Amino acid sequence: MEVNTEALVDMLREVEAEDPIDYADLPFGEQELRRLVMQSLVERHHAVEAAMSGSDLQAMYLLSTAKLVLENTVLHARLLMLQGQQVDVQALLAPFTLKGKK
Repeated sequence: MEVNTEALVDMLREVEAEDPIDYADLPFGEQELRRLVMQSLVERHHAVEAAMSGSDLQAMYLLSTAKLVLENTVLHARLLMLQGQQVDVQALLAPFTLKGKK
């Protein structure tokens, strides 16, 4: 697959539809934020793809994804705690697992 910012932004919007992100009243547009994030990632991809082997590139993407999932989980847990709710780590990680998806 060719790494193309616009195509990936469209795919991101489709993925997000399955597990929507609550942008609430943040002071920036959702679509523009998607485009900026994807553009940054595509630029990074092009910069490192020639310098890394396939397995090193996969490891880098797995580590990057793990960091983001960990950060998302921590932020979500902290928000729940601030709201006085119980934190269920398994429930927080459920969107990132393949259980039940075949």
